[in-house]
Amino acid sequence: MADFRKLDDTVTVAPQITIPDVAAIAAAGFRAIMNNRPDGEEPGQPDHETIAAEAARHGLAYHYVPVTNATLGPDAVAAFGKVVDGAGGAVLAHCRSGTRCAILWAFDQAKRGDRPVDEIIGTAHEAGYDIENLRPALVHFAGG
Repeated sequence: MADFRKLDDTVTVAPQITIPDVAAIAAAGFRAIMNNRPDGEEPGQPDHETIAAEAARHGLAYHYVPVTNATLGPDAVAAFGKVVDGAGGAVLAHCRSGTRCAILWAFDQAKRGDRPVDEIIGTAHEAGYDIENLRPALVHFAGG
């Protein structure tokens, strides 16, 4: 089973999930899965259509929002936030390691302005993601 890391009451992140993980995700009470990993990034990873079909079998919404280093910017953050806002409950976001999802969450949180940047970085750190190097960008994104 994938390594689920809760960031807040709405977003949990994980490394690449598998078909059997989808049942556990549904059983854990998630309302949606968000895939932030492009298809074909690594040989052997399940494609988004396969995971989407399994999510549908378990009554989960599924969102394919692929992000790369080149596309990680305001549009990707807005797409991430839109999925979170529309999910009606907890979202499990996944990518190769979970880091990309944690970064998207951090920028979405900074944009919302509900948490100080120190808290955002601390929460990510507690979940196992060191995003300290993003502090200046998070502060900028937060409007400060």
